[in-house]
This record gives sequence, C-alpha cells and structure tokens, in this order.
Amino acid sequence: MNLRIKSQQLRVEKAFTLIELLVVISIIGILVALTMFNFQQARERARDVQRKSELKQIQNALEMYKNDQTVQQYPTTAAGLGVLVGPGLYFSVLPSDPLTTGWVAYSYVLGATNLQYTLSACLENEADNDSTGTTCGTGGEYYIVTQP
Repeated sequence: MNLRIKSQQLRVEKAFTLIELLVVISIIGILVALTMFNFQQARERARDVQRKSELKQIQNALEMYKNDQTVQQYPTTAAGLGVLVGPGLYFSVLPSDPLTTGWVAYSYVLGATNLQYTLSACLENEADNDSTGTTCGTGGEYYIVTQP
C-alpha cells in the first residue's frame, strides 16, 4: 500500500504544469511569427532581384535590337517592347513582373530622341539601395534603367 502511494506521487511530480506548457507554447508562437515575417521579407527581396535581372535582360535585348537596325534606334513607343518578342528574336516571351495581380507592370518610355529610353519597375522593398526614392502607386519605389 505504501508502495502504491509513492508511485502515484512520482507520476504527479513528473508531469508539466499548465503554466509551463503555456510558456513553451507562447515561446514557440513568437518564434514562428518572427520566422514568417522574415520569410515574407526574403520573398519580397527575391522578387525585387528578379525584377532587376529582367530589366537588365530587356536592356540587353534593346541594345541588340538597336544594333540590328539599319538606322540605329530603339523601338518606338507605339511598337513598344513587342518587337523584341517572336520566334528567332530576342525573347520568346517578354519578361513580366513576378506579381501578376495588383502590381505595377514594367514600363518602357522612349526619350526625346530615338536613342534614349527609360525602363522602370516597382520594387517591393523600399529600403533597396537601387531604388530611386520615388514611390510607386503600389507602395514600393521605382527602379529605373536607361540606355547605357
């Protein structure tokens, strides 16, 4: 009988208290919340890197297009970047912004002469060193590429 009481007391002593469980669960919850926030920022930075890379690809294609023309010039605004797309041309599909809904698409504007242009994209990470500081309509800041 004495033995049975001692074994029951041992079981009670080995269990966690409710407060200990709540503390552990709250710590795990805080760690998960911090991880998710950092993960979201990493995804935004990755999409910004993709935008910059795609604008550089478009810039390279524009340079090849200009050099292939009899009279060297960039595509007119009316033709736009569509002249770079097609079988045997510079792109099979024109790069587009990684976020397809609710985000500003890439912009191409021909300058005063046919030898100047501006390509722009809206970056999600406002702290990006390459942004212009000019706010986009979606809350990010513009990244601009011009003719070399």
